Amino acid sequence: MEYQFLKFEHNEGITVLKISAPKSLNALNSTILKELDDFVGHLDAQTRVLIITGDGEKSFVAGADISEMALLNEPQGQEFGRLGAQVFRRIELLPIPVIAAVNGFALGGGCELAMACDIRIASSKAKFGQPEVGLGIIPGFSGTYRLPKLIGQGYAKEMIYTGKVIRADEALRIGLVNAVYEPEELMGKAMEMAAMMLKNAAIAIRLAKQSINEGYDLDADDAIALENKLFGQCFATKDQKEGMDAFLNKRPAAFTGE
Repeated sequence: MEYQFLKFEHNEGITVLKISAPKSLNALNSTILKELDDFVGHLDAQTRVLIITGDGEKSFVAGADISEMALLNEPQGQEFGRLGAQVFRRIELLPIPVIAAVNGFALGGGCELAMACDIRIASSKAKFGQPEVGLGIIPGFSGTYRLPKLIGQGYAKEMIYTGKVIRADEALRIGLVNAVYEPEELMGKAMEMAAMMLKNAAIAIRLAKQSINEGYDLDADDAIALENKLFGQCFATKDQKEGMDAFLNKRPAAFTGE
């Protein structure tokens, strides 16, 4: 599939994906969401870390396309929300780490896209918000589900009910992002973080992500049992043998993903 609104590049196990619709500040319309769905579904097998960012200096993703949403009736609105939620869930369930490098506005659907990623780092110029109530709607791409889990119900309800937009430093304070960097440093820091992940065992990272994602909504006993099962699976891998042998013999590990 040829992409009209996506740009991407591969670099030794790291794929950088840019949402590129500069006229609308990278706002998400149905076409972009379908392109994202296709891209995620056909991600290069060599990709071990995915970095998602926005094209340009102003915006990560400024939201969903209001000009498209304004024309929707109730069933169409539900379908549009289902499409966005489905795509973001696919991103969340990717078996590799996904880093959101938030370079500018991350509003509405943009904030929801960032939240579907494993880790969020932000430019000091980034701004976050779920301003949907000011348009007569609610967050529709799983924002009411993920935001409380990330920052707690109190902060999430305040952001959603007021529709206020917060700066990167505030997003850092409440735990919405992991770190804030100057704009010119952002992508370098994202690549640096991805490179650190590449040094570790890919299977172990995949199983750790599975344990975190699937265990989060389980009760304590079930979550611990899941972790124990996945922990045990690690011992059937060559990477576990290599990692521990390298440690005991004081040499760098050479993981193969097996």
